[in-house]
Order: sequence, then structure tokens, then C-alpha cells
Amino acid sequence: MKRTRFTLTAVERDGQWIAHAVREDNGDRFGIECAAASEPDAIGLLTEWLEWQHEHASALEALQRVERDYHRTIAGSAFASPIEGSSALELQKESLEAVEAARVRLDEVRARKPR
Repeated sequence: MKRTRFTLTAVERDGQWIAHAVREDNGDRFGIECAAASEPDAIGLLTEWLEWQHEHASALEALQRVERDYHRTIAGSAFASPIEGSSALELQKESLEAVEAARVRLDEVRARKPR
């Protein structure tokens, strides 16, 4: 997954520092605003969220990829010959295990979502 670059900005509003991110490739605001008592804290919270968001998007993409592989395995096993090495059931099982591992990884990432 390609990493997107951001410009992080914090402004003071009513005694709070509010940070936001702007995508460098298109100039659009991205993600959430983070508030804190100081500029470095607000930027730090936003950085933490952006890093988590990247990890979440990568885990979701990985799950979607192995799900597509699983569906191809299921479809392809309809035409598999039992004398061609691994049986169709073994291939399906391996593919399903990869889906489960990716789902568990995504759940772990989601559980670490910053506040």
C-alpha cells in the first residue's frame, strides 16, 4: 500500500489546540481533528491516529485480497483433478485459514484505535 504524505497543522481555538491533516497530493483535508492543551500534543494525537489509520487500511486491504484468493480457490477447485498434488479440500482449508488470520489481524488493529 502506498503511503500518503500529509501536512499537519494545529491552530489555537478557545485555549485548545486543534490539529488536522491535509493530503499533499491533492490538498484535501483528511481524517479527524485532534484537540489537546498544546500544539505538540495535538500534532502527536493526530500523528498517532494517522499511523493507526494507515495500519487499519493495510489490514483491511490484506483481508480483501485473501478473500478474493479464497473465492478463486473455491471456484478453481471445481475443476481440480485429485491427482494434481494438494486436494481441493486442502487448498480450500489453507485459503480459509489465510482469511481467518487476516480477519484476526484486522480485529487486532481495530482494537488499538486511538481515542
